[in-house]
Amino acid sequence: MKTDYLNAKILSHRANLQRYATLLATQLTELEREYLHKRIEEERAEVASLEFARAAEAAQAKETVTVPNP
Repeated sequence: MKTDYLNAKILSHRANLQRYATLLATQLTELEREYLHKRIEEERAEVASLEFARAAEAAQAKETVTVPNP
């Protein structure tokens, strides 16, 4: 259940990254360009954090699955 939320957040941040990359291809002032580079780094960090959380959740779910003994 939480994995669905994490996946949605990751997709949202990736969409932001794509939008910022598209904006960087346009004519911008240096200040605007600096702002976008800062936002890209923040978004990348958040994606990495969410992916780590998703992997940790998957590992925890795998550990809690028990196989009955015959």
